[in-house]
Amino acid sequence: MEAIRPVPRTLLRDRAYEAIRDAIVAGEIEPGAVVRDAELAERLGLSRAPVREAFSRLVDDGLLESKPQSYTRVTPLVAADVRDAAAVVGALHELVTRVAVPRLAAAHLTAMRAANERFADAVRAGDVEAALRADDELHDVLVRVSGNRAAAATVARYTPLIRRLERQRFGEGGNCRSAGLHERLIEACAAGDVDGAVLVTAEIWRGLEELAD
Repeated sequence: MEAIRPVPRTLLRDRAYEAIRDAIVAGEIEPGAVVRDAELAERLGLSRAPVREAFSRLVDDGLLESKPQSYTRVTPLVAADVRDAAAVVGALHELVTRVAVPRLAAAHLTAMRAANERFADAVRAGDVEAALRADDELHDVLVRVSGNRAAAATVARYTPLIRRLERQRFGEGGNCRSAGLHERLIEACAAGDVDGAVLVTAEIWRGLEELAD
């Protein structure tokens, strides 16, 4: 489990949450697997308290399910849950895109283009992890520029549900999203075409809803 490793003793609750979340999303802890706070605390080099707090957050996020005094385990991949998450995340990306496009500077567009180059390179290399990371980096530019913290928090909370399915689909030989859609998005952003950018964003996330089918 590469994602489960000792973490610095700073922000322990958040670092435990991120490490366990990333291991679940990457499939290192598989759907249905029972997780134990003592075991993961030892792997992370932490006490059990921050791991328990991380478990609570992950239950809220839909990545863990818990029955008191019985078990805590990774949730199964449920298509309806992924579709719901993709619909919410997609709507918020449309919102932040509409706000962000008029505010974009040259440096923001450069960052988006660089992220899309990394995305395209990763897709060609079959590196799903790098492709999804670059995809996040590209869209995060618009989220940050929008300045909408509520949208950012909700996107961060529900995107892992979607990423978990994407990793599984691509690992089974499915196709990663086209860098061409990103190029169209960047072109619209560069032209200051708010409606065009929102339409491409909607197309991107509609594809993710369909992935769940």
